[in-house]
Amino acid sequence: MDKRFDPDSPSENVSPPTPAIRTDGLWKEYGDAVAVAGLDLSVESGSVFGFLGPNGAGKTSTIRILTTLTEPTAGSAHVAGRPVHDRDAVVEHIGFLPEEPPLYDELTGREQLEYIAGLRGHEDWDRVESLLSRFDLAGDADRRVETYSKGMKQKLGLVQALVHEPEVLFLDEPTSGLDPRAARTVRDTIDEVAAADTTVFLSTHILPVVEELADTVGVLSDGELVAEGAPAELTDRAESGSTLEDVFLDVTSEDHAQR
Repeated sequence: MDKRFDPDSPSENVSPPTPAIRTDGLWKEYGDAVAVAGLDLSVESGSVFGFLGPNGAGKTSTIRILTTLTEPTAGSAHVAGRPVHDRDAVVEHIGFLPEEPPLYDELTGREQLEYIAGLRGHEDWDRVESLLSRFDLAGDADRRVETYSKGMKQKLGLVQALVHEPEVLFLDEPTSGLDPRAARTVRDTIDEVAAADTTVFLSTHILPVVEELADTVGVLSDGELVAEGAPAELTDRAESGSTLEDVFLDVTSEDHAQR
């Protein structure tokens, strides 16, 4: 059989899938302070990417760039195939739960979600009600947000990040303030949306959550990516211990930085 290259062959024309998130040489500086230093990332569609790092490592700055809330100093970033400098193109395709959810205290929980769904042009009320029930908020949906506990606000923030079925979901400490049952619901939800081909960019300090859910883990330290790989790969390469915590402590230590 003649196995010479055939440009018309379908197998020869298959191009690699576009990453859900991609950064190339991403930098962010605040005056003389460098928050993100030449970050290169490629996150596959439908995967869960665990984004780890100590306080001040540059995680929040990275997420703010990827969610179009701040511009990079240099380099480029694409989310859902759109450049982050095109804010309108990106926000249509993403959901974002920051550590402090953006909620209006004077609205009821239901009004908050109706407002967000209207902005998103995704007025699927059955989905809204389903998510309220899933996170045990249906009975409190007509109370003002100002009466909600921290955990209830966290759950409402997650619902509003999910309501329009985003292609890429950014979560910053999603289980903060939640009781064990609610935290389990969040973990199950992350698993399910990823199985439905939503990409999840998960930033948290709760390492067992990352070990359970993440397909790939990236560790940031002083603005630089110091480790990346599947959780099992990283723990296999750990110099001491065999948990993701051991990996984290090793690659973010001062001794590691000086090597």
